[in-house]
Parts: sequence; structure tokens; C-alpha cells
Amino acid sequence: MLLLFEACKGFFIQYLNFMDIRNIAIIAHVDHGKTTLTDALMKQNGGLQDEGISMDSNAIEKERGITIYSKNTSIIYKNTKINIVDTPGHADFGSEVERVLRAIDSVLLLVDAVEGPMPQTRFVLKKSLELGLKPIVVINKIDKPAADAHKVHEEVLELFFELGANEEQANFETIYAIGREGKAFKNLPPLRPSDTPPQAGGEESGLSPLLDLILEKVPVANKGEDKLMSAQVFNLGYDNFLGRMAVARIYSGKITSGSQIFVKGENGTRAGKITKLFTFEGIARKDVQEATSGDIVLLAGIPDIYIGETLCEDTNTEPLPHIAIDEPTLSLNFLVNDSPFAGKEGKFVTSRQIKERLEKELEINVGLKVDFSPDQGSVGGPSFFKVYGRGELHIAILLENMRREGFEMQVSQPEVIIKPASVKTSAGKEEKIIMSEPYEELVIDVPTESSGAVIEKIGKRKGIMKDMQEKHGITRIIFDIPTRGLLGYRGEFIIDTKGEGIMSSRVIGFKEYAGEIKKREYGSMASMVAGKAVAFALANLQERGIMYIDHGTEVYEGMVIGNVLKGEEMSVNPIKGKQLTNMRASGTDDAIVLKPAFTLSIERGLEVMSNDEYLEITPKSVRLRKKYLTELDRVRAKRN
Repeated sequence: MLLLFEACKGFFIQYLNFMDIRNIAIIAHVDHGKTTLTDALMKQNGGLQDEGISMDSNAIEKERGITIYSKNTSIIYKNTKINIVDTPGHADFGSEVERVLRAIDSVLLLVDAVEGPMPQTRFVLKKSLELGLKPIVVINKIDKPAADAHKVHEEVLELFFELGANEEQANFETIYAIGREGKAFKNLPPLRPSDTPPQAGGEESGLSPLLDLILEKVPVANKGEDKLMSAQVFNLGYDNFLGRMAVARIYSGKITSGSQIFVKGENGTRAGKITKLFTFEGIARKDVQEATSGDIVLLAGIPDIYIGETLCEDTNTEPLPHIAIDEPTLSLNFLVNDSPFAGKEGKFVTSRQIKERLEKELEINVGLKVDFSPDQGSVGGPSFFKVYGRGELHIAILLENMRREGFEMQVSQPEVIIKPASVKTSAGKEEKIIMSEPYEELVIDVPTESSGAVIEKIGKRKGIMKDMQEKHGITRIIFDIPTRGLLGYRGEFIIDTKGEGIMSSRVIGFKEYAGEIKKREYGSMASMVAGKAVAFALANLQERGIMYIDHGTEVYEGMVIGNVLKGEEMSVNPIKGKQLTNMRASGTDDAIVLKPAFTLSIERGLEVMSNDEYLEITPKSVRLRKKYLTELDRVRAKRN
């Protein structure tokens, strides 16, 4: 029986090895339906058996409805293995997309049939065209009432030409899809009553038109099986038992579990041994003994492996082109929590524990950089680690993961990275050194009546308008704006547009420093005493600004409990109760009506905090506090 099992297992491995392989990535702007389409592809081809399982398996991904980490899966269709990489759509995680594009042979470019091409669509398409890939365009969500697939198709074609696509790339294939229902069509279905399901070729065929097009247009990946082995790492993973793991594309030859290999990188060549080898089968990873050319594998055994390194079995093998990692644009300080409430809620509170957690994060989060011994400066206070990231969301996701794991810490206000750059003078002969900062392309869709307020606010933040178009009462405005000017604007944008605006951006590089930007038009309301906040005091304070706390909240001296609409700073007493007396007077017993508090989350806190404050993050609470808790210390610090 055992011999029969081993024979069947060996036959199955050989069967997989002889199978054709196609490698594709699904790329798009955030919320255009990448993960939904990937889930539908797997459900229709046996990759997902349970309705409740999705590619977005992380708890934060499920809550926010966005993809944060790129993930690998595979399906078997018509005797062909199709490796699919689901990529993030948010600009903060754009470096993940760029790395993935180097490891695949074609991309599915998803575009929303209502929104059309957005900033991240432009970014991912530009990268794929530069690498010589020929995208397959999928116009998704064609069932939306406001969908205009023909117009979006023209916009995508214009974008291809604008980004310098060659004739072969611009002659792209188009598929129309309803990802949520798992349906794809070669031709746009005619207008029909809403209760009539769309038909493809007269019969319901699911996503088969898309899969057939992939088999027809995407080149076969498993070539060069008889050559010497070479593979390149394009992503990292981590396992508590196996340590750092690498996701790699095999370009030639075979990789065998237990084999000795050479790793070639920027720092030379070193030897290593593969202890475990996995391929992807659906959303699960499958332990295998060998994998052939063209496949995407997960391997363990090389603890110092890094993205872009070439794996080979012969030292004479030429290393594959290096994969560059995007530079961080923001920095902030991670500190041990030293507030009066320190240690009450968190399990991990020491600098050693925070350092270990950041070191673990660096194993897989390659867009992150950490300086563990920065210059602490002349100002006193707790020691800190300087963390560099790709954007506010990138940092906020790390902080949210840490607090859920039981960490307690405080962070400083995010600051953009300003660095020197050399530019040529107008004569073009001499070079001069200027200070540069990151800029972003900002695309805003707002109701026309709100566009004036938005343009005014962006103008104050040094934004430069590049384009403005109006259609059906919605105005699309495109700006170039310093990242520094964009920090903290999202909350104001929601208020100015009454929640009806859509805002998205992407980093376009470093440009000349734009000068001082005055963003903060309000001050902080800091508690001058410790105790429990009462409704009587908050009712009077809410007339001066927006409150961050509800009644009954424990506060301490120096904790920021709200903002002040006028002035820079105000020290208040939120625990002051009503004066009790035996005398009765009209008006003293009026019911107290409190407005709902502006509850702080990590992202809101990073937006509203000022440079003399820390954001205190614990597993149960997010609080703002002054760096110097007493008013006397704050006055002294300002004087110095």
C-alpha cells in the first residue's frame, strides 16, 4: 500500500512538472476589484472550497477592505498551472507591485468601469510597460448603474500612448467583467433589464473567456528546464519555525529541496542550503521535493536572503538584474511609553521588546527602514528608534499590528524626509545643491460645488493644479503637491466635501523644497489635572473646539482632550463638577447635551497631532499627549 502511495505521489509530481505554467499578476488602483476577481477565479477552479475564505486573510485587510500584502496563489485550468499574484492597490505599498512585476510574464490591468484610470493605475501600468510586458485590460464592475465601459476603454488607450507604449503593447486585448458575480465577456453585453443575467456567447460561462485569453496570450513560463538553475527572489516571508523565507521565480533549471546553492547579491557571492521547498496550490503552500523552470516557489534555509538576489548552482552564472526598493518618504520616532498611564494595558512595554518587534518586521517589510541608534539630540526625554516608511498608511498598519499584539508605545509626529540634491543651473553647465522633498500626484473627484474650498485648501498647502475636468456634476482635479502638504489633510477634505469626495495620490519623486507650509489652524486643549472627565466640564469646553474624549474618560495632566478653534494652546480642567448649592435658580438644572466625541484612531491621531505632542498607543486606547506634561515645563521648553 505504501509503495502504491509513493508511486502515485511520484507520478503526480512528474505530472505537475510536465504541465505548462503561466505567471500573471493582477494590478489596479485601490478598490477596483483585484482580490474579488482572484477569489472568483479560485472558486471556479477548485482553489477555494469555503465561501468564507478570501485572499485577504489578514484581520486588518478584512476590516479595511484593502490588500496590504501581495499574495501568491495558483489554479489548474485545461492542464495548465496558472500562478496568480494578487497585489496591493494603495500607493503606500506600490514597491510590492514593482517587485512582483519583475517575476511574472503578463499582467491583468483592472480598471473600474465608472472611475476609469486612477493614479495607481498609471503607476502600475507605467512600470509594466517599462518591463516590456503586454497587459490584458479587464474593465471591471460593468454592472454599475453609472458604468461607461466604452469611455473607459478610450481613456485606457490614451493612457497607454501617454506612457509610451509600443504598437504591440497598445494593441491590447480587452475583457469585460463583473468580478463580484464571477463573470467575464469578450464583448460588452448589450444593455439589458437589471433582472436579466448577462450572457457570454449565449451560455453562462463564468470566467472562462478570461482564462482562455490568458492561455492564448501569456507566454509559457517553463522554458530552459535543461539549463543550469537560476532563480530570483522577489518577496520575503517569515515563519516562526523556519525563519526568513523567500518567494522566488525560477528562470531556468530545477530547484531541489536539500540542495546546496550559491546566492549572488550586491555584497558578493555566498553559499547556502535549501532546507524546505514549497509551491503554491490555491491559497495553501505545498511541500515539494523539486520545482522546475517557470514556477514560483517559497523556500527556506537561507537566513540572510534578500530581495533581488540571484540563486544559482554555478558560481559562473550571471546574476539577474537587480530589483530596486523604493525609498521611504516619511520618518517618525518610536519611543517607550512614559505617560502616567504607562504599563496599564500593554504586555510589551520595554525598548528591548519594541526593538525586537521592529527587527522582526524588517524581515518581511522591505519598504520599512529603522535606525536603532539615531542621534538623540540635546533635548532630554526617553530614547527612541527612528522608523522610515512609505506613507502614513504604511506606518499606521505597522502600529495597528503592534498594538493588537499587545505592544504599548508612543510615536512622534511624522515628518517628510528632506535631503540634498544636485541640479543644473539655467545655463546648464554648473551644478548647485538644493534641498529636495517628496512630491505626490493628487487626484481628487468632488461635487462641483465643493471644488472651490478644496482648491483653496490645496493651494495653501503648496499644491499646483495640473488639470481640471467637470462631468455630470463631478469635478476631477489633478495636483502636484509636497507630501508634507498632504499630511493631515484627509480629515479636512472629508469635512469640506461632506464625505462625497474621493482622494488618491502616488509618490512621483523628489523635487525642490517648497518652503514653509502652515497647515494647522487650531491649537490643542490640554488637561491641567488628572482624574475622570465629567459632562458638566465637557459641555462648556465643547463650545471652544472639538473634543477627543467622552465623559467618564480617565485623563492625566498634559493629555490632549480636544482642539481649540482659536489660539495655539489652552490648559483646561475637564474634571470640574457642578457647584452644589441649596439655592434654586432658573437655568441651573438644564439638561447637558454633549456632542459626539471625535474619537482618535491611529491615522486620525497622526493627522491632528502637532510637533510638540506624542501619540500614545496601547492595545485598548489611542491618546494624544504633550511631550512636556506640565504647563510650566512647556513654557520653559518654548523659552529654550
